[in-house]
Amino acid sequence: TKAIYLVLSVLQTRHESFEQAPMYVAVMTYLGFGIVTLFGYLRDFLRAVGLEKCHVAQERVEQKDFIPLYQDFENFYTRNLYMRVRDNWNRPVCSLPGPVFDLMERVSDDYNWTFRLTGRTIHNVINMGSYNYLGFAENNADFLKTVAEKTQHYGVGVCSTRKEIGNLSIHEELEQLVANFIGVESSMIFGMGFATNSMNIPALVGKGCLILSDELNHTSLILGARLSGATIRVFKHNNMHSLEKMLREAICSGQPRTHRPWRKILIMVEGVYSMEGSVVRLPEIIALKKKYKAYLYLDEAHSIGAVGPTGRGVTELFDVDPADVDVMMGTFTKSFGAAGGYIAGKKELVEYLRSHSHSAVYASAMSPPVTEQIIRAMKCIMGKDGSTEGIRRIRQLAENTRYFRARLKEMGFIIYGNNDSPVVPILLYMPGKVVAFAREMLTRKIGVVVVGFPATAITEARARFCLSAAHTRDMLNQVLHHLDEVGDALCLKFSRQKYSLRPDLYDETDFELDG
Repeated sequence: TKAIYLVLSVLQTRHESFEQAPMYVAVMTYLGFGIVTLFGYLRDFLRAVGLEKCHVAQERVEQKDFIPLYQDFENFYTRNLYMRVRDNWNRPVCSLPGPVFDLMERVSDDYNWTFRLTGRTIHNVINMGSYNYLGFAENNADFLKTVAEKTQHYGVGVCSTRKEIGNLSIHEELEQLVANFIGVESSMIFGMGFATNSMNIPALVGKGCLILSDELNHTSLILGARLSGATIRVFKHNNMHSLEKMLREAICSGQPRTHRPWRKILIMVEGVYSMEGSVVRLPEIIALKKKYKAYLYLDEAHSIGAVGPTGRGVTELFDVDPADVDVMMGTFTKSFGAAGGYIAGKKELVEYLRSHSHSAVYASAMSPPVTEQIIRAMKCIMGKDGSTEGIRRIRQLAENTRYFRARLKEMGFIIYGNNDSPVVPILLYMPGKVVAFAREMLTRKIGVVVVGFPATAITEARARFCLSAAHTRDMLNQVLHHLDEVGDALCLKFSRQKYSLRPDLYDETDFELDG
């Protein structure tokens, strides 16, 4: 069985593309950041001598002898780089954020320090940025009938924690449904996806424990690890040699100074990585976890519902027994078109968290209409609503994902990630091209999400496309047509080959141990 798992993992990762850009692209990217940084220092000087108005928050004159509340240098990036391009983010949406949406047009008269609405609306912008993987962010009255009924019955707010007066019957129904869907003994739901990680990890590990975290883990995992007080070590992304070396060292050396054995060793990974589009090498990680007696925490925020033949995530994708994963975490904010998250696993784990998790004890219970939305979406996926709509959406998402990725590769873009991942990053690299790309795509009525440093490596700025089952082939063809034109106009087609494999990016045995 172990050999089969490893073969499945190898075959799956062979479908991942991480091509390196030509050397001149990296040089031009660093040069671009260098130029805007120099101009930033020049503008700071002009503000200091009073030749340019300072819009940033600063201490009053009478507080000049106080310890600074606003660290000037720490805000340098926001003040001089982000402000120049922030019109590409936080755009006001004024319709259902489904496969298309409407935007309120806005302009700035002071270089993006403030915005004003023009009163005009940009209609029917194709939405390529939302995590609406299965298209359940919808306003079809027939589909939402049960949600409306539960809203009339329970109202929209609980105004209490589940430990007090906020534990509703539909909360318990959803928890049982989640456990059945994933294939584990028990589950527990939370009202906020981010807090599901950040507030539960400190309940599982603490001082004297070791967390081995993938270098590309989400901020919620990182925050939870830091709040726990456990020792954190970071291994190279999806690199099994790096992980095993750290596990071996942890077992052999124990804790620093005392060399006592670690109380717990917890490996933290994601199912689908939201910036790279890569898929965890789950069978190999499970093999290492068993070999070195460690625990495994799997974040399936982007994979549950979106990956696997029936949407059950990476455990189904690799045909892995869910019982081999100690802590299964996921969110309802993406594939289920709702809000919140869950922790699932053995009954003992869930019962422990009910009394030890800060999110369980102190946070308000999940809103009834949100709870019912998750129930109706999950029943649709499982076919318990008596229809095949759920499985149709899962297959449509898989078809859209493979089609979109294949066409982008044919055009010559460098894209990252796994062929089964609905998260599709297109590498743009240079800061000027990132801004120009986002603005040009909006003029063509295509809404995209662009991401750059410090959210990514300085040389790997990108546009992140998220596919949805609600996207029609005509929509995708329209997006691809404009991408082809914009890619030519901005010289964004950097690929020198059809695709490359992750091992070509670096040798797995060539890494430094992060402390």
